[in-house]
Amino acid sequence: MGRPKKIDRDDVLAKALPLFWARGFADTGLQDIEMATGTNKSSLYKEFRSKDGLFLATLRHYGDNFESSELLKSEPLGWTNIERFLKRIIECPGGNKGCFSVNSLREIAILPPSAQELLVEGRVELDRLLMANIGAEQTKMAPMDLAAILSTFFSGVCIELNFNADVASAEQRVRDLLGILRNM
Repeated sequence: MGRPKKIDRDDVLAKALPLFWARGFADTGLQDIEMATGTNKSSLYKEFRSKDGLFLATLRHYGDNFESSELLKSEPLGWTNIERFLKRIIECPGGNKGCFSVNSLREIAILPPSAQELLVEGRVELDRLLMANIGAEQTKMAPMDLAAILSTFFSGVCIELNFNADVASAEQRVRDLLGILRNM
């Protein structure tokens, strides 16, 4: 058996991401990953140690390169950031649907503990950023409560997008919800 060749880690992660995104952790096999990345199993194991390790690295890669939370950090904070964030999820690049993190939450019970922790940390950070933006606005309702509503809406829209939801109607729901929340 020959020595595994050195692989381009970022290239493997970029090619594994759409598989995990579309199929989930449980339904993505190493053979699928080998075919998509052009990397043999021994090289994958040498670099990532296991499918669990590859999935965790893919989640981190997504967070570092594709997360839309940067939109929620833009100054000035407020409703405009939240609207841009929600619209970015609807207009997801690369033909992917929804949010990889939200899609992964559907399988949280079977994910490796380190991936579970990363997803929970990401959700806590999302809620913190939503509260910061809401807190910059005048609202009658507590920012924490409004953030919970937005977080739930965000997850629902992300999941709905997996069922080929109409983008125009999703954008209209974003406008409608924000119109209601701005007055709360």
